[in-house]
Amino acid sequence: MANASTDPTTAGRTEHAALPLLLLLASLLSQYVGAASAKSLFPLVGAEGVTALRVGLSALMLAAILRPWRSRPGRGDLRNLLVYGTTLGAMNLSIYRAMELIPIGIAIAIEVTGPLAVALFGSRRLKDFLWIACAAAGLVLLLPLRQASAALDPVGVAYAAAAALCWALYIVFGKRASSLPGGQAVAWGMLVAASFTVPLGVAHAGGGLLVPSVLAVGFAVAALSSMLPYTLEMMALRRLPGPVFGLAVSASPAVAALIGFLMLGERLSWVQWAAIACIMCASAGSALGKAAGDAKSG
Repeated sequence: MANASTDPTTAGRTEHAALPLLLLLASLLSQYVGAASAKSLFPLVGAEGVTALRVGLSALMLAAILRPWRSRPGRGDLRNLLVYGTTLGAMNLSIYRAMELIPIGIAIAIEVTGPLAVALFGSRRLKDFLWIACAAAGLVLLLPLRQASAALDPVGVAYAAAAALCWALYIVFGKRASSLPGGQAVAWGMLVAASFTVPLGVAHAGGGLLVPSVLAVGFAVAALSSMLPYTLEMMALRRLPGPVFGLAVSASPAVAALIGFLMLGERLSWVQWAAIACIMCASAGSALGKAAGDAKSG
C-alpha cells in the first residue's frame, strides 16, 4: 500500500485545499499592507484625501476592466446600487479616519464586528449567544473606559464603529445588488462611492492629491487595498465554502495588527491583544457554527 505522504493523489488534494487558503492569506496581506501605506499619506492629504485616491483610482481601474456601462442596471437595482456605493464610500472614509487616530489592528477588530453582527442577527442558537458575548467582551476591553485602554482616542473608536455599521449595510445591500453580471455591481458601487468621496478629498487636500509621490502611493494603495484583494478573494471563493472563507477572514485583525507593527511600529498592550483575540474567536466561532448548521440542513 502506498504511503499517504508520497501518494500523488493525496498530495494533489492537499495542494488543491491549500491553494485557496494561500490566496486568502495573500489577499489579507495585500489589503493591510495597502492600509499601512495609506496611513503614511495621512500627514500629507488627510483621511479624506487618501479615501479619494483609493476609491477614485479603484473606480477608474474597475471601470476600465469591467466596463459596467455595457449592462445598465434596471430600476430595481438602482436603489440598491446607490445605497451599496454610498456605504462603500462611507466605510472607506470612516475606517481611514479611525486609522488616523488608533492602531490599524484595533480599527479592523472593531470594524469586523459589523459583518459579525450580520452573521449572528436573528440567531436563536445558544452557541451564537456565546459568540455575541465574546465579541462584546472584546469591544468592552477596547473602549476607552479603562486605564489600560486610555491611550485609545474615543473619536477613533467611534469612527471604527461607524465603519462597522457601514460594512454591515454594505453586505446587506451588496447581496441585493449582486444580481448584476461579471462583478459589475462592484464597479457601479465604486463609481457611486467616488462620486462623493473624490470631491470631498479634493476640497480637503486640493492640489496635494496630484503631487507625483502622493499619486504613486495612491495608485499602490488602490491596487493593494481594492483591486488585488478583490481578485484574490474571487479566486478563493470559487474553491472554498462560504463558512470556511469566513473562518479564514476572521484572522483579519491579527494580520492587520502584525502589519501595523512591522510597517508602522504600532505596539499593542496585552489587553488590546486579548480584545482582538476575543473578537477573532467570535468571528471564527460564528463561521464554524454556520458551517455546522449548513451541514445539518444539507
